[in-house]
Amino acid sequence: MKAFIVETYKKNGALHMVDRAEPVIEAQDVLIEIKATAINLLDSKIRDGAFKALLPYKPPFILGHDLAGTVLAVGRDVQRFAVGDAVYARPRDRRIGTFAERISVHESDVALKPGNLDWTQAASIPLVGLTAWQALVELGKVKKGQKVFIEAGSGGVGTFAIQLAKHLGATVATTTSAKNAALVRSLGADIVIDYKIEDFEALLSGYDLVLHSQDQKTLQKALRVLKPGGHLISISGPPDPAFATSAGLGTFLKLVFTLLSRGTRKAARKRGVRYDFLFMRADGRQLAEIAALVEDGAIQPVVDRVFPFEQTGDALAYVETGRAKGKVVVAVQ
Repeated sequence: MKAFIVETYKKNGALHMVDRAEPVIEAQDVLIEIKATAINLLDSKIRDGAFKALLPYKPPFILGHDLAGTVLAVGRDVQRFAVGDAVYARPRDRRIGTFAERISVHESDVALKPGNLDWTQAASIPLVGLTAWQALVELGKVKKGQKVFIEAGSGGVGTFAIQLAKHLGATVATTTSAKNAALVRSLGADIVIDYKIEDFEALLSGYDLVLHSQDQKTLQKALRVLKPGGHLISISGPPDPAFATSAGLGTFLKLVFTLLSRGTRKAARKRGVRYDFLFMRADGRQLAEIAALVEDGAIQPVVDRVFPFEQTGDALAYVETGRAKGKVVVAVQ
C-alpha cells in the first residue's frame, strides 16, 4: 500500500511516499480502508522529534492521527464492527499511521462515522473532537451557566470546543483575528477578542474554565482571568507530574515534568485555581457520543481545505503556517 513516512526526525523534514506492507490484524483489530485523513500540529511536532520522550517512534514510521473509512476485515474477537461499516477514529498512541491507504486499529478506538457527514468532514473530527470532549466534559465538567474562555477559537480544537461549550450551556469567550471573527461568532462565541489589538486579560474576569493552547506568557495571563476555584486546562504544556502518573511514565520523566511545570503550578496555587495538562487519548465510545451530537446538529465540522493524497506533505506545510481555519483534510481514496 502507499503511505507517507517520516524517514528521520528532522524539523520541517519532508514526508516521503513509499510502498509499505499491508497492516497486520490482531484479534481485536479492525482493518480500515482510509477514505480521508486530517492534519494536526501534533503531526509536525512528532516529525520534528519534539515528543520523542513521550512517543519514541522508531523511524521510518507512518505519520497521521485522524481517519474516516470503511471496515475491510475484523479480528476474531471483534464484537462492535462488521465488514462494510463506515467508521472514523483516532488510533491510539504508538499505533498511529493514517497517512496511508489502510490501517489496522484496535476496535475500542473506533466509532461509526456520523451519518450526515462525508468522508472528509468526518476525518476532520477525531483528534480535535476528543481533545475538546476530554477537556470540557471529562476533565472540566462544564455546566450550564459557566463562563469558558477558549484560546485560538478559529483553529482546529477551537472551532470544535466553542460549539461543544455552547452545547453544554456555557458563555464562551475566544481570541482570534478580525478576519475570523464572523466564523467564531457563527459557531457560538459570545465574546470575540481580536488578539492583535486587544488584551484578553483586560477584558475578561471571573471565568470558570480556560482551555489553553498558546505559549507560556499567554498561560500566565489566562490564569489571571479565572475566578477562585477556576480551572485552566492546557493542551500545549507544560506537562505536570499528575499527567506523568496517569500516563504511566517513569520516575525520570515525572521528575522532568515536575520541574517544567513548577512555576505554573505555583502561580495557579497562588491564585486559588487548578491547573491540568491534557494529552488527549484515543476513545471510540467518546467518538460515538460526539457522532450523536453531530447528527443532532449541535456540532458541525469546520474544514479549511482538502488536499489530494499525493500532496499530504503540502497539507502539513500549510497547517504549519497557522493560517488554517478549522481543519485541513487529505482525501486518500
